[in-house]
Amino acid sequence: MSLSSVDDLKQPMTWPTGGATRIPYRLYSDPEIYALEQERIFKGPVWNFLCLEIDIPNAGDYKTSTVGETPIIATRDENGGVHAMVNRCSHKGALVCLKEKGNAKMLTCIYHSWSFDLAGNLKGVAFRNGLQGKGGLPDDFDTSKHGLETLRVETFCGLVFGTFSDETPSVESYLGQPMSKFLRRNLGKPLKPLGMHSQIIHNNWKLYAENVRDSYHATLLHTFYTTFKINRLDMDGGIVLAEDKWHHISYAKRETFDEAEEYKRSNIHAAQYDSQLDGPQLLNAWNEFDDGITHSIQAIFPNLAIQFTLNSLCVRFFVPRGIDKTELFWFYVGYEDDTEEQTAMRVMQGNLTGAAGLVSLEDGCINEFVQRGTHGSEGKAGLAEMGGRDVESSDASRATETAIRGFWTGYRKIMGIA
Repeated sequence: MSLSSVDDLKQPMTWPTGGATRIPYRLYSDPEIYALEQERIFKGPVWNFLCLEIDIPNAGDYKTSTVGETPIIATRDENGGVHAMVNRCSHKGALVCLKEKGNAKMLTCIYHSWSFDLAGNLKGVAFRNGLQGKGGLPDDFDTSKHGLETLRVETFCGLVFGTFSDETPSVESYLGQPMSKFLRRNLGKPLKPLGMHSQIIHNNWKLYAENVRDSYHATLLHTFYTTFKINRLDMDGGIVLAEDKWHHISYAKRETFDEAEEYKRSNIHAAQYDSQLDGPQLLNAWNEFDDGITHSIQAIFPNLAIQFTLNSLCVRFFVPRGIDKTELFWFYVGYEDDTEEQTAMRVMQGNLTGAAGLVSLEDGCINEFVQRGTHGSEGKAGLAEMGGRDVESSDASRATETAIRGFWTGYRKIMGIA
């Protein structure tokens, strides 16, 4: 299916009255729209997260990744340069790198042994000149025109980004000043890996993009947050939107917590109980930054989020694997200058999130409930009016869906849906 604009859709697509406060359910299940997203978003003028720089620290290192559904290889060459290319042999289209990561001087396709250097240039063709004077490629075959398809690459705060578009501005310009500043806060020092895992969630990728922007649900769905006062709506905090509304930061300050009566009056989960942990060391933390922020989620359009909870620092990367399937990767990191005690605390706090995390376990199924609940109702729309109808930053309350409205504002723009 090849689509270039919404005008190519078999069924016309217009946004319902209400703008970003109304989200058509069709967007979660229409295969034509899903195909158009691959072209206009993932291959469009955005920066796609590929990997962490610490995934490819040495010359010859490579890491496989994906942009939308397009398989990608990120590499580091012998001079320290970082490259990215489509993981598709220019001969017959087979995957070139089959392992998740490795180290090699050349990237060689196992099908017919065509070899490429770490920048994607074609360097070797088996039997290029044939055998015993017979066969082989034509004399005018130009190897310089048959390398792997490459992406523009930039690194920022230890993150490797790639884009197919010549129109995408620099990463820092794409993010804008508030987003860039906060990334430097969390990832601005040399990083070290602490672990990773992934999970399959059975929902459209955009439902998870909404989820990481949904500060309203955090202390309603995630009872552990509420019970142990890690992140609640009655804590000081706010929402910061990027200038173009595509990206956001939500944050909370645990130390200045002043419990609101609404929690008790509304009987919000375990807010009325005095629950305790058998292992209270799970919540041991130290004040790492002077801004008082103890929890934050930063979402970068289209499919990246950076989470900071107490001292646990994690990069979340969610990848579309079909119209109703998403693979969610969790990359836990610390800093190179962490003490052993600090590293141990970050690892311990890592149990809060992830596929079986005490906080995020529920996210693995809740979006599937939306996927299933909206099935067969493609003509209907969801509602996002909590906190009003505007698409602006807010320090008044995190009981708002302004960041979700920001995502759909950016989505409509790049998809060309009026």
